[in-house]
Amino acid sequence: MRFLIDQCLSADFASALTAAGHDVTHLRDLGMQRAKDPDVLDLARAEQRVLVSADTDFGTLLVRIGATRPSVILFRRTSGRRPSDQAALLLANLVQITDALEVGSIAVLEETRLRVRRLPIAE
Repeated sequence: MRFLIDQCLSADFASALTAAGHDVTHLRDLGMQRAKDPDVLDLARAEQRVLVSADTDFGTLLVRIGATRPSVILFRRTSGRRPSDQAALLLANLVQITDALEVGSIAVLEETRLRVRRLPIAE
């Protein structure tokens, strides 16, 4: 899968996904640490990447504009903060959410819960 990792997540997290065989780009690698959220979404959409973040503003923005892409994976505060824990949580759930991500969805990952909503989401 192709991922774009937001600046709020560690480069070690991105490396763990790369090691698992995924095509991963971190915003820091592109010099976009301070990019505005709409620009990050535009990049993910243009490069056909799933945006991975802990910033719930992305979900709000997708709802507000009625977007169908890009798909976004959000880590909630209750999920582990160590990059290795976050990578393990995502990889353990990826098979369950791959189809949804391919058609445009928001997936929210917590240690004990997974929620997926198909885009667009009406306010």
